[in-house]
Amino acid sequence: MKLFKKMATILITMLVVFFVFLFWYKQRYSMHTVDPFEINSSRLEQRLLIATQGSEFKNAITKSVTDYFATDSVYIKVIDVSLLEKIDPSDFNAILVMHTWENWKAPDAVITFVNDMGKQRHKLVVLTTSGQGSYKIDGVDAFTGESEMKNIPVFSDSIITRLGVLLKSNY
Repeated sequence: MKLFKKMATILITMLVVFFVFLFWYKQRYSMHTVDPFEINSSRLEQRLLIATQGSEFKNAITKSVTDYFATDSVYIKVIDVSLLEKIDPSDFNAILVMHTWENWKAPDAVITFVNDMGKQRHKLVVLTTSGQGSYKIDGVDAFTGESEMKNIPVFSDSIITRLGVLLKSNY
């Protein structure tokens, strides 16, 4: 009977430690929801959608991109990737999607949106972050990397350049 109690105690302790680890991991590494916002008039001809997940890294890139294009005649709409199902790609000249590769795949909303874009996929600029830094959706030309703060200027500059081409500007 003593052996059974000892084994049960060890098992329960291991389960508690495991669940504490899962809670910590989710709090530390999961993405937060982004509050939608808009910059400039929605009547402008050049229109940019940024769909992202909330993290310090992605927020910094979003700020770089919005700061760059906000002073020009570009309407910018920023949303959480979970809202992509409500977006008509034909309403935008360029679409930036930034997401994290979690549980061995991109978020379902991102996969569905990208697959449904069809001939409008040329408007798409994607940044996929992952621990490995190399995962991306099959068939999508994406920037990939780890969410390291030192890489923000490199990713921001590359994304701004590609978006500038899509917005038919002299950036």
